[in-house]
Amino acid sequence: MKRAAYLSTIAADTGDIFVLVAPVTCLPLIVAVLFSEWTMFLPMATVPLLCYLSGHVLKRLPRNEREHRLSTAMCSVALFWFACAAISGIPFMLGLQMSFTDALFEGMAGWTGTAFSMTRALDTVPHTLLIWRSFMQWIGGIGIIAFSVAIAGRSGLFPAKLHRTEGRDEPLMPGMVAAGRSLYKIYGLLTFLAIGLVLFSGLSLWESVNLALAAISTGGFTLHSGGILYYQSVTLELLLIPVMIAGALPFRLYFLIVQKRRWSLFGDEQVKLFFTCTIVGTLILTADLLFFHDMDLVIALKQGLFMTVSALSTTGFQNANLHTWASTTLLFLAMIMFIGGAAGSTAGGIKLNRVAFAFHGLVWWFRRVFASGRILIPLRIEGRMIPRATAELETAKNMLVIILSVTVISVATLCVLQFHFTSYPTMDVLFDTVSAFSTCGLSTGYVSYEMPVFSKWIFILVMWVGRLEVIPVVMLFVALFRGPE
Repeated sequence: MKRAAYLSTIAADTGDIFVLVAPVTCLPLIVAVLFSEWTMFLPMATVPLLCYLSGHVLKRLPRNEREHRLSTAMCSVALFWFACAAISGIPFMLGLQMSFTDALFEGMAGWTGTAFSMTRALDTVPHTLLIWRSFMQWIGGIGIIAFSVAIAGRSGLFPAKLHRTEGRDEPLMPGMVAAGRSLYKIYGLLTFLAIGLVLFSGLSLWESVNLALAAISTGGFTLHSGGILYYQSVTLELLLIPVMIAGALPFRLYFLIVQKRRWSLFGDEQVKLFFTCTIVGTLILTADLLFFHDMDLVIALKQGLFMTVSALSTTGFQNANLHTWASTTLLFLAMIMFIGGAAGSTAGGIKLNRVAFAFHGLVWWFRRVFASGRILIPLRIEGRMIPRATAELETAKNMLVIILSVTVISVATLCVLQFHFTSYPTMDVLFDTVSAFSTCGLSTGYVSYEMPVFSKWIFILVMWVGRLEVIPVVMLFVALFRGPE
């Protein structure tokens, strides 16, 4: 009985999210009218209709308003992400005759901001579905930021609450309502600037809007099967780099700039770490391309910089054929993808704040091991002293997420290799699995519509788990099969 009441609360909370999202999903219908794609109107209309109806049915379920508010919120978001991906795939089933698995894969890639795709012959796909792919990633981007902001201050599993702005004790944002409004304004402004920037490359407004939506959300969908290489434009690649970086930086910085007029961009540890990783990654990739592939220096530097930013921001734009890259280079690029962008951004990965916190925690632990028993060694994060009890608890929770992430990737890779005797090297399969978990979408070529159905489902689950950083999905499965204590 207690589990039924708990699951009812989760479903009701999920209904609230569906009702909130339903009107937003109507936007592609405007594109269907503008391009006179009347055959796509009804398939596309199923998304807002089903979201609205599902939301109103689910929100009427009884809910417990007093207990498990944090856990039910996390479970509801995990359930919503999967259910919405399934609903979002329906237009692909009706409009392109995709199988259910391929359509779900496309929907999950869209909502998780992953550049993988099961769509064949993108150049012939209707405009309505093309904008829907880009728009899914854009909505998913703002959704994951809002989720991070909402959860971070309430759960130690998301160590952002230890990271205050510039070492001060003020909250991240002044209340959830104000935070939501600020996020949408900032996200909209960045999107508008991104569209304008991409237009400078000479692309049409249609192409620029779609690429900007995918870039600022660090999603990586494109309008052509050839991806970014289709355009053969160095100018476009250079213009996309700052857009990808903007999406991967913590949005609280933009809030401080817009609302508080603070321009201390490099006062945030995650920002400094992001640009440090970008510089180091570019140098290493460039050196590898020069050494292993005997490339021209300019071409190697161009590919090294673009692929480093694309991997670290987990955008997934690709200006090189990774299948031809050396295994050592792929392993390094996979490590960058696994780290990902900043917490409170649209990027995937385990996030830079966890990497920084893990480093500080390990240094602190070893200092305590070699120090005298009478000496108290404090843990300092961005100039703030963290109490010992809090530091030990947060270090353990932080490492838990990292360990679970490595476990998910390892198990998923083994499952794919066990049930699919592929000609692709193990490193290629591992690389694509890391890319799926980090919601990046860079690929060596293994992920395609020719994959076995079993492998497609593995990647669907990995994208889902990776986007929500493991814990919410684990909590949902615990709620389904065990229930609350």
